[in-house]
Parts: sequence; structure tokens; C-alpha cells
Amino acid sequence: MALSLLDANDKLGQHAPSWYAASSEPLEDFPYAKGALKFDIAIIGAGFSGLSSALHLSELGYKVCVLDAHRVGWGASGRNGGQVGSGMRIGQDELESLVGFEHAKQAFDIGVEAADLVRELIKIHNIDCAYKDGNIGAHHRKRYDEETKEYVEMMHEKYDYHSLSYLTPQALSEKVGSPNYYGGELDTKCGHLHPLNYARGLARAALKAGATVFEMSRVTQFESGKVKTDEAEISANKIILATNGYLGDLDGHVADRVMPINNFIIATEPLSDEMCKSLIRDGECVHDSRFVVNYFRISEDNRMLFGGGENYSYKFPSDITKTVRKPMLQVFPQLKDARIDYAWGGTLAITYKRLPHFEFRNDGIINISGYSGSGVHMATMAGKIVAEAVNSQMAKFDIISKLPTPKFPGGAALRWPLLPLALTWYAMRDRF
Repeated sequence: MALSLLDANDKLGQHAPSWYAASSEPLEDFPYAKGALKFDIAIIGAGFSGLSSALHLSELGYKVCVLDAHRVGWGASGRNGGQVGSGMRIGQDELESLVGFEHAKQAFDIGVEAADLVRELIKIHNIDCAYKDGNIGAHHRKRYDEETKEYVEMMHEKYDYHSLSYLTPQALSEKVGSPNYYGGELDTKCGHLHPLNYARGLARAALKAGATVFEMSRVTQFESGKVKTDEAEISANKIILATNGYLGDLDGHVADRVMPINNFIIATEPLSDEMCKSLIRDGECVHDSRFVVNYFRISEDNRMLFGGGENYSYKFPSDITKTVRKPMLQVFPQLKDARIDYAWGGTLAITYKRLPHFEFRNDGIINISGYSGSGVHMATMAGKIVAEAVNSQMAKFDIISKLPTPKFPGGAALRWPLLPLALTWYAMRDRF
């Protein structure tokens, strides 16, 4: 079998060696799919997209199964930065330039509803995932300051979105104890959570609603009405691809438009309350304006969780701690003596325009993926949207599916040599 992101960096059926896995609420192991099975809908991938789809479809009365090659929340859903966004991955001014104001506003409203949905599901299903409000965008260049003031004003006046506020350089420095930043913005509709606990909470909710979950059930091929694993053949009226960065070679059409990239996180030893307040005074999560973004927050047990660095090959770096510790110390030199207790990587998926890629094909195959770093809220929302679409309510699905997600230059065959070159150029630009 060819090398795959499903097995290039992790042991079969074992979660990444993350702080999330070490601190998560246990979840039962589920059986693998075996024999001839029949469901209304088969979902490939037990991350946020697949689990939310299973929950919402089961609540509508469909007989649903979820298939995962490893475990529930094994992929990016269980190992990401835990940052909950709002709206789309790109700015509304940029989105307007692509699709016009009306379409951009419709997409933005769905993205805002997505953030609300995360909080709603946590509350309804009593998911213990330490959700906390507040997401700060920090500028690593002074020149972004005036742009941000104008952007926030535009979001207030044009989009009636008042959860976003401008942070002066002084206000930012009071909130984030780093010499690296020059102002920013705060979105109080956004927040952060323990992503693996959230994924496992969604799984419990889906099971309670009637869904079936199969783990250790790697899909080897699918076609209209049929999904095959090594041990099972599942008949289903609809098939939902919810694999995001772990699609592999299952579907070339999607692979031409949705590219996997790897990102990395470290967790320090527990820090004192005083140190934590000096780093992020009010406990929000933070991301910065670099193209290769740094993102960080304080965990429930006072660790600095810091994400940074990425690569575009199958293999993770041999020393993830070294890879991420460097940008962490650029942001927080005061952590130079902090011990690193955990280091891990994961694979997300981006599209050329950083917009989700949704498809509803005539053969009953549906794709929801390409969240480009906004997966906590948008993947959750994707599950609700796809359930509505299966139930013949296509309005929101159509809004997202009509966003531009062109092929990468050269498609899947050439994206590996071409895209890293382009992204390396942007990474160099961050330094100047």
C-alpha cells in the first residue's frame, strides 16, 4: 500500500502524543465494520464534519453510520489549536471582491451561525470541553494597524457585526505579554475549547441520537451507493466524504481542490497563575497576522499551547519541539526555561481561495471539506448544512458550494512541488 497521511506519522488506532489525548475524557472503543451492511447514509471520517453530520442526520430520522480508519477524533479534529472562529476564513473585503456583497454576506452569516452552533451543541449535549469566549488577532507589523481599524468599522457598519473590536497597540500589549505585536482585534463571538473532548462529545451525542460508529474501518474505495473497507461492504443511498486533509487518493476530483498540509503544536509544563496572566491576561486564544500563522492559548491546567510551523510532505519533522519552540520564543522569550511536555503534529486541508469546498453530486456522493484552518466552527456547521441538504433544504449548502474553490495549479499531481514554493515565498515575506 502506498504511503498515506493515515499511516505516515502515527501508529494504527493510537491518538497523537498530544496534551489533548493525555487529558481527554475517555470514550469507549467502537467495533470495526464487518460483512454486508445497509444504511441510509454512510459517512467517511469521524471528525467534526462526520460526527456533526451523523448527529444532525440521525436527529432527522436517517439510519447513519460513520467510518473512521483510526479512532473518533483521531485526525485534525482531535489535535488542532482548539480555536473557534466566526465567519469565513478570509476577510469579508476579500470575499466581497470574489463573489460580491450579497453572496459574501450570506456566507458570513452562515459562519457566524457556525460559532453559535458550537456553543449551542456544547450546552445542549453537556459537552465538557472547557469552552471560553474570546479570540484575539495580533499584528506582527505596524502597517496593519490602520487597515484593521477600517476593517472593524466596515464590519460594524456594513455587516452589523459588533462582536469585533479594534485593539490599540497599548490595549493589545496589556492583553498579550509579547514584544512581537502592534495592536489587533478582539472577537467575543469566537473562543477556544479542548478539541478532542469536543469531538468525543459530538460522538456521544450522535450515538444517543441513533448513529452507528465504526472505528479501525479504513475505506478502500467507494462508488455511488457503495462503500468498501477491508472487512465490510456498506450499501447506502448517500455517501458523505468528511475526510478533509486525510482524503488521500479516494477521490481525485476533490483532491485537485483540497490540499493537505501539516501543522504542529507544543505544550509547556504547567505554569504559575501569575505567569499565565502575564502571557494572556484574560485567557483568550490568540492568532497572529503571519502567513504561516502562530496561534496560542493557555490550557485548563495552565500550560502554554503554542502552534506554529507547517510542512507539505507526508512526514512530520523529526523534532517537532525544535520546530515550534523557535517561533514560541520569538513571541514569548520569557518562556525560554519552560519545559516542553508534549509535541505533536496534525494534517488539515486548505483550498486555493481558503474557502470550504462543498459538492452535492448527482450520484449521491457529497463532499464537505477544505476548511483552511477554520474547521472547529465550519466543520461543525457543515454537518448541519449537509443534513439539511439531504433533507431537501439546499439553501445554505448552495451558498457555500457556490464559493470559488478552483483547482490548485496542476491539480493534485503538481500541487506538492508548486504550492510549497509559493508558500515558502509567503513565509519569507512574514520576516520583512
